[in-house]
Amino acid sequence: MGSPIIEDVTGVLVAGGKSRRMGRDKRFLKVGGVSVFDRSLSLFQTIFAENLVALAEPVDGLEVQGCPVVYDVVKNAGSLGGLLTGLIASTRGRVFAIGCDMPFLDQDVIRFMCSCDSTADVVVARLEGRFHPMHAVYSKRCVPLLQAMAERRELKIQSLYVCKELRIRVLSDADFLHFRSNVRSFRNINTPDDLASAENSSSNGR
Repeated sequence: MGSPIIEDVTGVLVAGGKSRRMGRDKRFLKVGGVSVFDRSLSLFQTIFAENLVALAEPVDGLEVQGCPVVYDVVKNAGSLGGLLTGLIASTRGRVFAIGCDMPFLDQDVIRFMCSCDSTADVVVARLEGRFHPMHAVYSKRCVPLLQAMAERRELKIQSLYVCKELRIRVLSDADFLHFRSNVRSFRNINTPDDLASAENSSSNGR
């Protein structure tokens, strides 16, 4: 029997990026011959009862199967805008948000992060000294703070983590040691070199 569907967290796939460092639209990247976007959405549909795709605007050629699409409520606000939009649209109290450029998502890691502290407003990993805001849990209590950040064009999601109004749970490398994939789930693709490395890892089964 498979793992149960998570009912109280919405999966949000944030896919509105402009992919400047990549040089082409990351929403159409393939690793191992498979679309990273499609793989991520399919995985979410096995984990969460409710899923959303957050886009900045309609994208020609991007097919979203069996999942509502929501468009950024604040324009040109990057990942923060997508996260804010997903939180507003969600019918659950919390969301798990990812980017569209993560080819090695681990279902067990995602489920762990959703279940490890249901009272926290943010559950985020800080690995090797760096936060991973696009592989994290956020509660609806973040909405007014994100809105204020967007209005003043403070677009780094990490700035949310110092807000005293919120309860922040920060996970470290040690929290993921017992997972077979360790921290591979957090790996994303920003540059052509990242893509080549991901292809190499995929072909070698790592």
